[in-house]
Amino acid sequence: MQDINTLRQFRHDIYESFVRGKDALFNTVDALMTETQAKSLPELTQSLWFERHWASIYQAFEEGRIDQKSLQKVFTCYMPRPLSGNWLWIGIDASGIARPCSVTSADRSALPVHNLPNSKKAITYGWQFSTVVVLPEAPGNRTFILDQQRVKSETTAIQVSIEQLKQLLPLLPKKMIIVLDRGYDCNWLWCQCSGLGVNVLCRLKGKRCFYRPAPPPSGKCGAPRKDGDRLQVGNADTYGDPDGQFQGKDAKERPIEIFWWKQMHIKEARWLDMTIIRVLRPCARNCERDPRESWFVWVGDSQADIAEIAMGYALRFSQEHGYRFDKQALLWQKPRLHTPEQFERWSHVVAITHNHLVLASPLVEAELRPWESKQRPASLQQVRRGLHKLLAQLGTPARPPKPRGKSKGRSAGVKLPKRTRFSVVRKKPKLPQLVPI
Repeated sequence: MQDINTLRQFRHDIYESFVRGKDALFNTVDALMTETQAKSLPELTQSLWFERHWASIYQAFEEGRIDQKSLQKVFTCYMPRPLSGNWLWIGIDASGIARPCSVTSADRSALPVHNLPNSKKAITYGWQFSTVVVLPEAPGNRTFILDQQRVKSETTAIQVSIEQLKQLLPLLPKKMIIVLDRGYDCNWLWCQCSGLGVNVLCRLKGKRCFYRPAPPPSGKCGAPRKDGDRLQVGNADTYGDPDGQFQGKDAKERPIEIFWWKQMHIKEARWLDMTIIRVLRPCARNCERDPRESWFVWVGDSQADIAEIAMGYALRFSQEHGYRFDKQALLWQKPRLHTPEQFERWSHVVAITHNHLVLASPLVEAELRPWESKQRPASLQQVRRGLHKLLAQLGTPARPPKPRGKSKGRSAGVKLPKRTRFSVVRKKPKLPQLVPI
């Protein structure tokens, strides 16, 4: 992004994707990009770029409408493109919005909570969102969000991710890799991705079993073997000789060893051709966040450079930094909106603001605190501090507010009923049965 006119056109295209309440919603986007000290929705309305009364921001999320399909097209049109011949790295993950005490909010389900002390229960209740992002080439929080959808209680994050891929595939280039964490270690997901024709790199859980091709018939009585020798993650006796290996250094100049086994399969889908990858990093601390040994499965192009793909998995951690920026700086989980539909609109506004900052970063002079390093690339929060200078040049497609007088208020004697209480959905949905191809 080097042209201010392109950024201006991006803003107009976003404005057109708002179906109802577009002016107040777009004012919210501008306020969220510039009001770095705000801690709630009413404080966002104190921004110079929010031209309306503070109550308009709640009305925008109650009555506003956003065309999700149109938003997907705008995001994919302006997303960062890889250099010619390079892979486009796509990350998919799910994040929870905790609402344990919101008894009047519908469709809350159980969510895992990480990094809690041993004395606390690692489960809360709320909403979950599945996010598809373009991963940046350099580590950081500059991910570009392509789609963000709520995971309803009757489905799973894995099923929502497949639906998102089906919607986005016609808009994305062919040469891309879907990068997934251990939460997506699922046979059904791999089969679905294989049917869509996309390349998948997924981190494996422990004790996973795979099988080599079946040996030729021995001529003895009985049915021939359907599976070859086993390969179990973590059991060195089953590894055997790899089909290829690589020894070198990673992006941080630390030694790394990569081994891979091709033409592997699982019993539930023997037709699915997989490559199992083992990555060893001798200099790692061997803790949960820095393991010395990691295992991955590659479902896709068998002629691809396995070593390059295995080392590219490190790009996925940028999605975690993007989540942290959205929750800490862009107040993603702060507003206490009543319904899940209102919070979906707020999530779209957060995604628009996040992408706007990514696209505007080459045009903005980042504002650094005295203790912040000038040698590192500017973070999105530093870009956000200096965006108010550029926003005056960009202008806004939102129309100015119209005076409409003073409301008459509620009629005398009207009593509002109590809001409906909703119980937490505790039934865990199941994935569909695996259908062989």
